[in-house]
Amino acid sequence: MGEFIGALTGLAAVTAPFLMVLGIIWLNGRKKLEEKRITATAEMSSEKAAQYASHVAQLEQRVQVLERIVTDRGYDVATQIEALRDRQAVEQSGSGTPLDMPRKETV
Repeated sequence: MGEFIGALTGLAAVTAPFLMVLGIIWLNGRKKLEEKRITATAEMSSEKAAQYASHVAQLEQRVQVLERIVTDRGYDVATQIEALRDRQAVEQSGSGTPLDMPRKETV
């Protein structure tokens, strides 16, 4: 039994440095991969931020246009929109009767 323990201790003493070197190499590889992942994530985040900023700028421009329409033409816009809706409803119904009025059934 003593010989077995001695052989096992000798084997551990010989293989331990190799295992340590392999572990260090593996950890360095993992570290480099993690750094690349972090860099890629940061780049994607900055791209997304630029896309969001562009989208927000477009929305702000649209809101400015809508504000100009409302202030230049007054509040008559709502009446015009309702008139267009009523006209569209009449065209869709095909009978010339507004949707809010009941239809008479033909027999």
